[in-house]
Amino acid sequence: MLSTMLRLERLRADHASALLVFERDNREYFARSVPDRGDAYFAEFAHRHRALLAEQDDGLVHLHVVIDDQEDLVGRVNLVDVKDGTAELGYRFAERTAGRGLATAAVGEMCLLAAAEYGLRELTAIATLDNAASMTVLRRNGFSAVDDIFIGARRGRRYRRRLVAPR
Repeated sequence: MLSTMLRLERLRADHASALLVFERDNREYFARSVPDRGDAYFAEFAHRHRALLAEQDDGLVHLHVVIDDQEDLVGRVNLVDVKDGTAELGYRFAERTAGRGLATAAVGEMCLLAAAEYGLRELTAIATLDNAASMTVLRRNGFSAVDDIFIGARRGRRYRRRLVAPR
């Protein structure tokens, strides 16, 4: 269990409106450290949400929201490009939660789920070099730097973590 104050929930159709509010409210904050999703993301949100749920039903992605003790959606932690025992981890948390260890805890929980529930053996993740907080979350959760890359025009770093299934 993530904590008594937070819970990780698999993305469902009824999360759509809260997720849209979360993305809109934090858009400027997210754009400081990751490429902006663009206006089309918001204009086509309902269609995109349904498409992501279909991909999840097909086992191509494992998408989760993080809910706090006030029942507010405060983050998301996703596994995408699921294939051959691997996936790419992505996450984002509301600006108001920064520095409280929520991302570190949720990513740790996702690593456990990835191995135990989804049968994954390895995760990769990417962070821009100007996002020290994200790189710290990854290192605290056992990810190791693999190589430097570009994310659009921004410099970034790819990380990897091997997973061990619980016995």
